[in-house]
Amino acid sequence: MWRLADWKQSKEETLDLIQHNLEQGITTFDHADIYGSYTCEELFGEALSLKPSLREQMEIVTKCGVLPSKNKPEHKTHHYNTSEKHILTSVENSLKNLKTDYIDTLLIHRPDPFMDGEAVASAFTKLKNEGKVRHFGVSNFKDHQWNMLQSFLPFQLVTNQLELSAYNLENFEDGTLNLCQEKRVAPMAWSPLAGGKVFTSDDDKAVRLQDTLSKVKEEIGAEGIDQVLYAWLLSHPAKIMPIVGTGKKKRIDSATTALSIKLNHDHWFEILQSSMGHDVP
Repeated sequence: MWRLADWKQSKEETLDLIQHNLEQGITTFDHADIYGSYTCEELFGEALSLKPSLREQMEIVTKCGVLPSKNKPEHKTHHYNTSEKHILTSVENSLKNLKTDYIDTLLIHRPDPFMDGEAVASAFTKLKNEGKVRHFGVSNFKDHQWNMLQSFLPFQLVTNQLELSAYNLENFEDGTLNLCQEKRVAPMAWSPLAGGKVFTSDDDKAVRLQDTLSKVKEEIGAEGIDQVLYAWLLSHPAKIMPIVGTGKKKRIDSATTALSIKLNHDHWFEILQSSMGHDVP
């Protein structure tokens, strides 16, 4: 729901999009308090209020902890705040804006170099005990950041939302995805299509991937290289959950089709090596 405000939809149109996703089996909706300069949660909540019974058919994920200075004169700097008070206040605002009495999963949006793990754990525990948040996770955390926060918690973090795509291999290469498997945690993948770079960029990596993805598309009978990109993530044993960041039904339907596409080992490594620009060692 990152770009929900950009789509300039009526609440009736947003409700229609929500229902279309649910009909396709897409039941999780990803938010953050800052999306749309603090407007997207409220836009979603207004649409959901037209048909409140849909709430029990979905999981709402939202994030907190990033405080931009843009449009917020009280914030002198762009910074992070993962204090207990801020987390509790953010959740109350999200509940109000989303027009719900619970959040399925709350994430810390970015690693905070000033984080007090004990304070975060205290906020999480209060929210869980009050029934306001059912599960907790993080976003963009590396293994040492995950382990630090987890060490303070009496329950398990359930996900790490990471930038994962065939174009961006950082979290494949630095052990972050391995940690997810070690902890038996399915990661959420933001920007699974690399923000469109694979389709529009003319840099060497994008051009290599365009050629390889087009070749694989023909070999497996996919409709587009977007489906190959989704299938590449979905076939990974870490049980990656791609976030589809579009308001267009056609693209949503194309993404769900990728669930039925299976890549063999040769295809998977062919795409990996195309992104790296060289063979595996």
